[in-house]
Amino acid sequence: MVNRDGFEKRATAEPGDDATDLSEASSPTARMLAWSKNSAAYRLARRMMSERELADAITRKAKSKFEGITQAQLAALAANAVAFGRSMKALDDENYAQLRSASAARSGKSVRAVARKLAEKGIERAIIEEALAEMDELRAAVVYARKKAFGPFRRPDVDADDKRWGKEIASFARQGFGFELAKRVIEMDRDEAEEMLLRPI
Repeated sequence: MVNRDGFEKRATAEPGDDATDLSEASSPTARMLAWSKNSAAYRLARRMMSERELADAITRKAKSKFEGITQAQLAALAANAVAFGRSMKALDDENYAQLRSASAARSGKSVRAVARKLAEKGIERAIIEEALAEMDELRAAVVYARKKAFGPFRRPDVDADDKRWGKEIASFARQGFGFELAKRVIEMDRDEAEEMLLRPI
């Protein structure tokens, strides 16, 4: 039997059951499951997502859409959405990690920063390590230097004194770049840095 809120419920309770047990044992209705697929399709058509991102988005939306929905139903809807995304070849954490890491490298992000971001998106450690194995962090550091006008890209009117050097090293460190890598980039000449940027990603 389905009540007016769209939930399935049993007509009578088993001995020892209480209202909470009945609620937690209920499964999503067909309408809920259909909604989770449609919502997943809509979200994945707009942008690439990781499995956790999609599951979290479906869970948040379902909480506001279906009054009184249980944790069991929320988990089932999230799992249904993820399974649908996989079946449509629109959800692939390995591909997601590869594309995100390549994009981050082009924008001057460090390996550490990219790894942290992918972990926040729910990507498994093994997938993250594989995606970052081919990342050219030296080139990424040069991109960052160009953005900040550091090292070989420093303006002619800026003094390259110890204070400036320390400021640039500290900025690299805040972005997750190691000391030796930052030092190497800062001490590059302009021609070497420009050549580095021409390397394929």
